[in-house]
Amino acid sequence: MSRTTVVLFTRDLRVRDHPALADACRNSGRVVPLFVLDEKILRGPFASPNRGMFLGEALADLRESLRERGGDLLVRAGDPVEEALRVACEVGAERVVCSADVTAFARRRERRLDRACEEAGLELGLFPGVTVVPAGDLRTGGGGHHQVFTPYWRAWEAATWRSVVRAPERVEVPTGLAPGSLPSRTDLTCGGETSPNLPKGGESAARARLDAYARQRTDAGSLDRENLAADQTTRLSPYLHFGCVSPLTVATRLRGSAEDVVRQLCWRDFYHQVTACFPGIARQDLRPRRREWVSDAGDAIEAWRAGRTGVPIVDAGMRQLLAEGWMHNRARLVVGSFLTKQLGVDWRVGAAHFFRWLVDGDVANNAGNWQWVAGTGNDTRPNRVLNPLRQAARFDPDGDYVRRYVPELAGIDGAAVHEPWKLPEDVRRGLDYPELLIDPVPRRTG
Repeated sequence: MSRTTVVLFTRDLRVRDHPALADACRNSGRVVPLFVLDEKILRGPFASPNRGMFLGEALADLRESLRERGGDLLVRAGDPVEEALRVACEVGAERVVCSADVTAFARRRERRLDRACEEAGLELGLFPGVTVVPAGDLRTGGGGHHQVFTPYWRAWEAATWRSVVRAPERVEVPTGLAPGSLPSRTDLTCGGETSPNLPKGGESAARARLDAYARQRTDAGSLDRENLAADQTTRLSPYLHFGCVSPLTVATRLRGSAEDVVRQLCWRDFYHQVTACFPGIARQDLRPRRREWVSDAGDAIEAWRAGRTGVPIVDAGMRQLLAEGWMHNRARLVVGSFLTKQLGVDWRVGAAHFFRWLVDGDVANNAGNWQWVAGTGNDTRPNRVLNPLRQAARFDPDGDYVRRYVPELAGIDGAAVHEPWKLPEDVRRGLDYPELLIDPVPRRTG
């Protein structure tokens, strides 16, 4: 078997359950794993120093995994299509393969790669792996994509999933190739500020986290994922975004023992199939509601970003984001509803801030969730408003989550932490905490 295949990695940075890599190793004598540092991503509108840091660790881990199998990871900088064709020409490859994706950016890259391969006489192979069920596989009775989650969930549960693919035992790389240096911190962050408590990137860290969570579910029987202070979520979302673990691996591992997590993976697939059919989801309203967003909320937006609105549950979520590059999903819903439904700020402002800081900042999920909470997306109740006080009482009843991220309120006992404006005046004077930005009780509550 003499042919050579270039495997172009994008956001699938793993060796296990990687259909494109497995196919290349099975059907080619030589394989060239390639990652291209794309300036349009590292310095474009969706750039994030936090994701840059995570990416650097993920690439280092991927290179180590490939070297353990006799291979290596080539690292180049520039345009992925041009570099893939350059490497293919250098090694005399007959084929380029990669994982199919759904965003407008990724699909443009795939179309360009398809044209370039055709012109160069190369075969292009696109493989699944970014979602559990490929985005176009599940259709409504009328042949369109699903716009409501529950019918999609039923179809998704009934679908036949592909089998998890084993990691290749050997990766035979052509001799004489310069692997290239891994990017530096400066290359990846462009000098931007990073959060102090970021998760460690890479497939090894992802598998360790999944193993620990699976054991925890086995030992505990059930966990309260919605309890903000308990923090009993998987925290796998950054690893899923970068493909350090495949969503199919997680779903297969936890199916039957953690159906709540499996359902969240279905939500992830749901937004990917929505994005595949509506590639403008990050910038355009999925369902325009003719809503007029406020145009003079600059100070309020800055207070929201900094976690100084005076509403503790909102401020705790926003400060967690700045500290960890991550936020509990329940808190994401609360802070999103507060910004869009109570402050009246365009959801795109919130989505941009999340994209700046979230390690798991994903176009499909981030934009889909923001549009859901803003009432312009797939929520069947577009006027839903989440009352932050009710949400705090239900999901942080003892105030531990707030005290963890808002140290100014650490000395306030119990649920009183959620309504500091009701404390005696002498107590309030001793707090270095902002006055209420807005009445936290919305007209419509949820």
